[in-house]
Amino acid sequence: MKKRKSQEVRVGKVKIGAGAPVVVQGMTKTHTEDTAATIEQIRKLARAGARIVRMALPTMEAVKALSQIKKEVDVPLVADIHFNHQLALEAIEEGVDKVRINPGNMGKDKIIEIAKRAKEKRIPLRIGVNSGSLEKDLLENNPAWEKVSQIRGKEHRRIIAEAMVKSALRTVRLLEKENFLDIIISLKASNVLTTILSYQLISDRIPYPLHLGVTAAGSSPQGIIKSSIGIGMLLAQGIGDTIRVSLTGDPVEEIKIGYGILGALDLYKDKAILISCPTCGRCQVDLKSIVQKVQPRVEKIKTPLTIAVMGCEVNGPGEARQADIGIACAKKGGVLFKKGKVVKKVKEKDIVKALLEEIKKQESREK
Repeated sequence: MKKRKSQEVRVGKVKIGAGAPVVVQGMTKTHTEDTAATIEQIRKLARAGARIVRMALPTMEAVKALSQIKKEVDVPLVADIHFNHQLALEAIEEGVDKVRINPGNMGKDKIIEIAKRAKEKRIPLRIGVNSGSLEKDLLENNPAWEKVSQIRGKEHRRIIAEAMVKSALRTVRLLEKENFLDIIISLKASNVLTTILSYQLISDRIPYPLHLGVTAAGSSPQGIIKSSIGIGMLLAQGIGDTIRVSLTGDPVEEIKIGYGILGALDLYKDKAILISCPTCGRCQVDLKSIVQKVQPRVEKIKTPLTIAVMGCEVNGPGEARQADIGIACAKKGGVLFKKGKVVKKVKEKDIVKALLEEIKKQESREK
């Protein structure tokens, strides 16, 4: 796929845009002023693969916790600010690596003040537009907005997406007049198609990196489905420089799903991939149990291996021929194969052990 060109922006030590690999971002769900809990959650996110972590800073107490938190973690931190620009200014003084502001919740003069301070400290701003908090004048000046509540479908999505793009572009031009160019843009809606359209509309109108996500996506499985479709479709079009999966639940799961999306599109190859068939009437072993035992081991592998667990001779090694290592199950056992070639037969009770041993050998050779 041809990737959209964007200029480079650095968040701490992390390079975004300009051809850099897509960055997976996380967000804490603790009260930031609870430094111990926040530090621990950031560390968990970093271990899971988050290269940038955003934190909500709704109070000055939360902002004042930043400097202590930064001493204890290595990952760049982003301040998520709404309404009170003083919180953003203080977060910059506390050493935050990026500030996210929502133009729908903050006036022009306040945004300019934040930009001037950010420029002094050489940190970027993310202009984070949300469909639920658009500036009133964008809506009120839109002739179609008066009837938007009665409109559904494509036209409704178009009106919302165009208003989101106008919000972002207006703020970008405001910052450009101040010669502030360290900008990242996000345009998020809870509706997947509205989100996709908004990014499509803006992608060729600005040179800045784009952060992707579907806001308020919900819990699993709905949130995973919506995020995977929204983020995945845009990445498949070459749009997007950073991503964050937003789920109602464990933030570490968000990171796993993020990397899963990248892996499915061949945009991340530094982790192993486990493929397994859905099973059918041909399967004569407890394939689900085998997969559950193998999956935790596979998730820890940091080399680009493809591992297959297939329920019958139809799916493996035939349909999993390209896997580095695989098992094709049969009645009372299965065959271990590598790159489509059968290595040996295995009894059912030894399937997991044999597969894990071969994975370990292959992992050692890849290092």
